[in-house]
Amino acid sequence: MTESRMVPVPDGLDGQRVDSGVSKLLGLSRSKVAQIAESGNILLDGRAVGKSDQLVAGAMLEVSWEADRPLAIEPIEVPELEIVHDEPAFVVVMKPVGVAAHPSVGWTGPTVLGALAAAGFRITTSGPPERHGIVHRLDVGTSGLMVVAKMERSYSVLKQAFRDRTVEKVYHAVVQGLLDPLEGTIDAPIGRAPGATWKFGVVADGKPSITHYETLEAFRRGSLVEIHLETGRTHQIRVHMSAQHHPCMGDPLYGADPKLAAALGLERQWLHAVGLGFAHPYSGEWVQFESEYPADLQHALDTLRTGTL
Repeated sequence: MTESRMVPVPDGLDGQRVDSGVSKLLGLSRSKVAQIAESGNILLDGRAVGKSDQLVAGAMLEVSWEADRPLAIEPIEVPELEIVHDEPAFVVVMKPVGVAAHPSVGWTGPTVLGALAAAGFRITTSGPPERHGIVHRLDVGTSGLMVVAKMERSYSVLKQAFRDRTVEKVYHAVVQGLLDPLEGTIDAPIGRAPGATWKFGVVADGKPSITHYETLEAFRRGSLVEIHLETGRTHQIRVHMSAQHHPCMGDPLYGADPKLAAALGLERQWLHAVGLGFAHPYSGEWVQFESEYPADLQHALDTLRTGTL
């Protein structure tokens, strides 16, 4: 189905890039807008524009595109997915590595929503069809705590809490080397790395991104670090640690040593969402959940503690 919009460019978007401004105006992803621009379907006062061209306040913007078909949530059992807490308003799970939060284009593996459906959970229909109940996400290669809304009110309240940054998100990561200083804050904008499709980086025109860290243990080859996220950008911890020249162990995409990862038995980045806290969407009472390390991460950590590497 073809969708189209014709609107004047608001004053607040004057001078912004087409991909960024149209994304904000129509609620489409920047990558989707870039595809539409490449096909010649973004017109500014009747002239086709590219994704990096600038918008002009008051100009007539015409955009037409093929709407994506909703992705189906396929019930697939995931025995490793642990139910940490369950109640009428929401369910908290420990998402294992190799499981996506929800269906997406190009992903054919298991999802949190599919696992919950297979286990008989009924999730709110709030949100896009393929993301019902999803109020935040973890990367496929990152394990840890996730909350999924089961009721409409809990979806809206929790979604807003994540937007307002009132949710406490705590991660543990094992990074290469020793951070200096041992604790601090990384405040650096994150966006897509130039010329990359899936990789992100610290870029001047990226979104504001803030990471607080504290070193918990130091080893010969690396450090165990506790991380509190103030923002929630894609790959934020991995990007910020890499930018400090201390990539997460087992993360070759962002510069980790593959030989060290192999010696530790790591087949993914050492990164785990260990803590999640938020105000209960109905009572307002603060609730807190914790998760232990999965076996592969614990094994790598124990190996580092022996000092043999």
